[in-house]
Amino acid sequence: MTERELWSAARAADHLGLAGTHSARRTLSRWGVQAVAYERGESGRLEARYDAQEVRDKAATRPGRGKRTDLMRKAAAEGTDGVASDA
Repeated sequence: MTERELWSAARAADHLGLAGTHSARRTLSRWGVQAVAYERGESGRLEARYDAQEVRDKAATRPGRGKRTDLMRKAAAEGTDGVASDA
């Protein structure tokens, strides 16, 4: 069995394109991604480690910048596919 890859909050922030570790921890918490281990960092303090594959999976399912998810909910309520017709 192979050992899973663990990422620090800084590595997760870099992958997600976030400004810093606080933003990464907040985003991961909101997505329900929990730390799977704690290791001492360079400063000697304990740092959370996150399952890299779980972070990648959650990032892949998030909507893109500017995605209008409200239109899809409106279309579903109206029973249409959300695409305007030329008719």
